Amino acid sequence: MKKRIIPAVLSVVLLLAALMLVQAVLIPSRYDNREGHLLCGYYGVSDKHDVIFVGDCEIYEGIVPAVLYEKFGMTSYVRGSSQQTVWQSYHVLEETLAKDPDVKVVVFNVLALKYGKTPTESISRMTLEDMQWSASKLQAIRASMTEDESFLSYFMPILRYHDRWSELTAADLAHTFRKHEDITHQGYLMQTDIVPVDPADTRKPDMLINTVLPARSMEYLAKMQDLCAQYGAELVLVKAPTNSVKYYWYEEWDAQIADYAAANNLTYYNFIGMDAELGLDWSTDTYDAGLHLNVYGAEKWTLYLGNLLVTNHGVQDRRGDAALDALWAERIARYTQEKQQGVQTK
Repeated sequence: MKKRIIPAVLSVVLLLAALMLVQAVLIPSRYDNREGHLLCGYYGVSDKHDVIFVGDCEIYEGIVPAVLYEKFGMTSYVRGSSQQTVWQSYHVLEETLAKDPDVKVVVFNVLALKYGKTPTESISRMTLEDMQWSASKLQAIRASMTEDESFLSYFMPILRYHDRWSELTAADLAHTFRKHEDITHQGYLMQTDIVPVDPADTRKPDMLINTVLPARSMEYLAKMQDLCAQYGAELVLVKAPTNSVKYYWYEEWDAQIADYAAANNLTYYNFIGMDAELGLDWSTDTYDAGLHLNVYGAEKWTLYLGNLLVTNHGVQDRRGDAALDALWAERIARYTQEKQQGVQTK
């Protein structure tokens, strides 16, 4: 009997292994699109953080944890991802606080509040497929799925990507086992290109149709506040200094968030229009004509916000701890080296 069972078990194991290998090849690696590899690095980090940042591109391309430690001794991590919706931010924060329960301050960038539904499946999967399996990921999937998606396809991605055979390239094979390689700096995605804002660009934002932010987004903002309270962390709301036509932040939305913050005893910092205070120069501090900050602009915003977090929110200076200093010295050195070498956009 045993002689029959062992070969059968081995056959099943080999079949599953082959299926997993085929699935790994078929899933888009996104290695050439660095924005598909932003969340996974956190799972390999064992040290704790006083500050966690969550949100979309404005946060993961705008806040530099290496600078925060070097200048303020602040331990931090950016848990942002491409067009991260508020419900995704909530569940990412949920798994983060479960791992890092002593976080003192959570900083959330409010631009994503404009989205009342998941923008697109492909962008959403860049967040969801990069998360580790947990109850938080399961809930994030359910909250993010578009009408045409199958929940089972997240457990067995081969159901979603089975028709990619004809699209496979040598790069897909080469990157099969690099899908979860950390290419960030504590969640910060570096951009060193300089593409200035065009002074001749006189485009205006579209007329605002919905003056009130989507109810679903505001509900998840309230859930995020409750989650922070559960862990004893302070929630701080920010709006990054960028305000392009493509990602415009309307005054009506700003007033709504300011009112919400006041009513809920939260701090809200809107950095739009604070170029002089931040020292921003839109001819040198953006890599895509003003849509996002490059590393030079990000450092300026990071320094200003870091000072606020220390002065107004009591974030501690951890420098002087030999183990932490050594760990962050390595991170700062890697950050400095990559900045000197330069990073191609996207």
